[in-house]
Amino acid sequence: MKKRVIIALSAGAVIIILVLSSYRYYDSYSSENSLRVKNRSMPKDIIELNLENTVRKLAGDIGSRGYLQKHALDESIDYITTEFKSYGYDTYFQNYAVNGRDYKNIWVEKKGKGIPEKILVIGAHYDTVTGTPGADDNASGVAGLLELARILIHEPVDKTVHFVAFTLEEPPFFRSRSMGSYVYAKGLKAKGADVEGMICLESIGYFHDEPGSQQFPLPFFSFFYPDTGNFITFVSDIRSREFLESAKKYFTIGTELPLESLSTLWIVPGVDLSDHRSFWKFGYKAIMVTDTALYRNPHYHGPDDSPDTLDYARMAEVVMGLRTTISGLADQF
Repeated sequence: MKKRVIIALSAGAVIIILVLSSYRYYDSYSSENSLRVKNRSMPKDIIELNLENTVRKLAGDIGSRGYLQKHALDESIDYITTEFKSYGYDTYFQNYAVNGRDYKNIWVEKKGKGIPEKILVIGAHYDTVTGTPGADDNASGVAGLLELARILIHEPVDKTVHFVAFTLEEPPFFRSRSMGSYVYAKGLKAKGADVEGMICLESIGYFHDEPGSQQFPLPFFSFFYPDTGNFITFVSDIRSREFLESAKKYFTIGTELPLESLSTLWIVPGVDLSDHRSFWKFGYKAIMVTDTALYRNPHYHGPDDSPDTLDYARMAEVVMGLRTTISGLADQF
């Protein structure tokens, strides 16, 4: 009798495990399929047009946005603020002073419905090196930031998402406590914010289909990565590897654009070259999304980094991939 009971209980346990496993698989498949369907319904031509309009406004009409070019920075702030508000967001500013001059980060919040205390930060810097119009670095990142905020405004998410336009990423303040991203991350830390992770959009618009167009920070990288600059890259430190892998999974649901990734020590050249570095400093997980900038784009930090050099069709694919990335991560318990 006991033997029959044990067998029956064991069989029941197996059935329950199989049912739960099937449910989890179906739930995961259903969620991913839902993200695919939503992305297919997005008009890519409108995304391309919006991206190009933003790049042409910042890098064309406004131009160089160096740290001493107050008028250009103020114009950029006005433009970014107006765009955020036009989507339906309440817009906030984080003001701070450096060397007697006032600067500001601009941010909006999409409040989570399930676990709003958990925060996902999406950021891009709007300043440039003085003398460059900065189409790729970093009007492209700001364009992606704004378009993602627009697309996601009416999409329910469980976690809270911050969309932030940072100031003072470029020299002479790069890698300093005066970076806008450092000030923002420090503020989150001071509040005890539960930051799930940060995604930095840094130069996402330059692509090249010619073999040999992709360079690398270290020679041996050429054995592991393509030498044709037609892909987007996710970069993180070792601590953020799991966050990067989750982001990759959701990105590939939204686009077929080639994706490469690297999780390594921050001392590898190029790995910490943007605002994600500031979040690492405060113990937060963060990744950089990039076309690899100086390792691909010959116009990097130069006067020829203009709107006509960018590939808006592939920029739109980056945005579509990031849209499913953000949706997936913001709903991931």
